[in-house]
Amino acid sequence: MIPNLYVESIYAINLHELKDRGIKTVIVDLDNTLVESTRPEATPKLIKWLAQLKGLGFQVMIVSNNNRNRVSTFASPLQIPFIYTAKKPLTLAFKRALKKMGSQKEETVVIGDQLLTDVFGGNRMGIYTILVTPVCETDGYLTRVNRRIERLLFRWMEKKGLLSWEEKH
Repeated sequence: MIPNLYVESIYAINLHELKDRGIKTVIVDLDNTLVESTRPEATPKLIKWLAQLKGLGFQVMIVSNNNRNRVSTFASPLQIPFIYTAKKPLTLAFKRALKKMGSQKEETVVIGDQLLTDVFGGNRMGIYTILVTPVCETDGYLTRVNRRIERLLFRWMEKKGLLSWEEKH
């Protein structure tokens, strides 16, 4: 459940440090990681960030628990491959992403806004995980339930001394 790194947003990730770690592949969540769950398309700032990723040689794939229409409407104009209805934290979608990109788990990072789906799923695969603060506070019902559980987990991790970053929740 513990991410390798916890940052304010995707824009706070040091991409050169990832490259120095041997990371070549970025698996990223969509809703509340890249943009608000209500935003149908990428912002200019996000488009620039994605171009920077690609310019540094990273492969990028969106892996989302959302439906095909939502994910394809967002990812297709950006020409980013994607997996929808991923059922994270189950590992099948992560395995499919690695296979599609011809990548190994040791050279991959999972970036997402939820402990119980993105981080837990990535950690189960042995992939380096980065937790970001959600882009906005608007969530669907299941995500709201997850957020409550996450707050309890953060408190437990803090009490056990497992937090090595500044708590953001």
